[in-house]
Amino acid sequence: MLTVKKLNRKNTGLENKLPIKIVQFGEGNFLRAFIDFAFQKLNKEVNFNAGVAVVQPIDKGLINMLNDQDGLYTLFMKGVKKGKEIQEIELISNIVKGVDPYTNFNDYLSLAKEDELEFIISNTTEAGIAYVASDTPEMQPPSSFPAKLTLLLFERFKHFNGNPDKGLTIIPCELINHNSETLKEIILQYIEDWNLGDEFKSWLLNNSTFHSTLVDRIVPGYPKDEIEEYNSQLDYSDNLIVAAEVFLLWVIEGGDDLKAKLPFHKTDLDVKIVADMQPYRTRKVRILNGAHTAMVPFSLLYGNSTVKETIDNEFTGDFINKAVFNEIIDTLKMDRNELNSFADEVFDRFRNPFIKHQLADIALNSISKFKVRVLPSLVEYIELHEKVPTNLTFSFACLIRFYKGVWQGKTLPIKDSSEITEAFAKIWKLNDYSQIADKTLKNTEFWDQDLTKLNSLSQAIACALEEIENNGIEKGFANFSKLY
Repeated sequence: MLTVKKLNRKNTGLENKLPIKIVQFGEGNFLRAFIDFAFQKLNKEVNFNAGVAVVQPIDKGLINMLNDQDGLYTLFMKGVKKGKEIQEIELISNIVKGVDPYTNFNDYLSLAKEDELEFIISNTTEAGIAYVASDTPEMQPPSSFPAKLTLLLFERFKHFNGNPDKGLTIIPCELINHNSETLKEIILQYIEDWNLGDEFKSWLLNNSTFHSTLVDRIVPGYPKDEIEEYNSQLDYSDNLIVAAEVFLLWVIEGGDDLKAKLPFHKTDLDVKIVADMQPYRTRKVRILNGAHTAMVPFSLLYGNSTVKETIDNEFTGDFINKAVFNEIIDTLKMDRNELNSFADEVFDRFRNPFIKHQLADIALNSISKFKVRVLPSLVEYIELHEKVPTNLTFSFACLIRFYKGVWQGKTLPIKDSSEITEAFAKIWKLNDYSQIADKTLKNTEFWDQDLTKLNSLSQAIACALEEIENNGIEKGFANFSKLY
């Protein structure tokens, strides 16, 4: 077989004639393995005929690499279904162009003028949907995703002279509750701050729709440790290979109008358009994402490097199992058998032999993730039982210890904002564990509440921090669990 050295449309015979119907904020592994794959399914099976323009949401990203491959990349999906091992390989080809607003802001604004544009999709992590007061309309671009989107929508409004048919369907996929409502409120705030006018505001509210979502697929991303094995299955070289599990669930709030716009019911993908996605969201965020986030600092400090390794290890696997089945599920007001069944499926997905999900890759924005995914379970457990949950509290202490940045002489893979890392640098200059616990738990910018008010939590965290420092993770937890 002739080896094609470079992945591009010329070498693969894939012409790109798709109109831009989707502007996607984010070029990371998850969006490429989930959203772009889903829309490619629509193109193939329903003749959806939708091209994607991908916007790089932060200053440094993958847009240059994506454009160098003409928007092409290979998705490897591996997993187990009904006892059978499955591998599917798909060359994703529906990305029309990648845009970096930091290097070419006019190119970014020109996306607003696309006649067939219908959808805005985003996944800029939990920290992405945020109001930044310092953003202004003169910035090219503003720092936040909502501010960038506001300018794009305003440009579309102006270009089409307020044509009501040019409103957009806005579907954020960030893992925060009521993500579309939050995004909408921030956009309306920018319209007011920037004096963009009532006509624009009315056009947006009357002609665009916002839809909250839940996304569920484990995406380890670029399989660097097995890249030679992956590349050996291709007749071209791909710098943007992404690995994902076979499982996929996308829940979108909407009605019949949205079902007509997005005919996923004509495919075999598990995309649910429902009136209320809250039951799906709570179950998934608390159990699957909660387990992920709870395990990362704890398991990295223990010495594991992957999710599967964490679950397979007798000590760390038992720790996460009890955190989920004894503590997280205990706070959920749903059918217990259904929750246990879902959790069993989650642990099977964690054990997927084909997926090497690096804990370091999940460590991005761990503070905001913990606030959304784990803290509600911890708080509700305390309110329900009037005592701290042993495993989730110890996990919380591991998170705080993780942000010290160094463990046993090695640098830890902290990936967070400078504000958060600088705050922890000051916290860890304190020598007393009680002070460290109090200072961290009182930080309402981290948690949106003063956690020192919760029954015994601050004392328990201080105790756990001291045990971790003096005795390590396994022995430290054994000692801590005797007290709490």
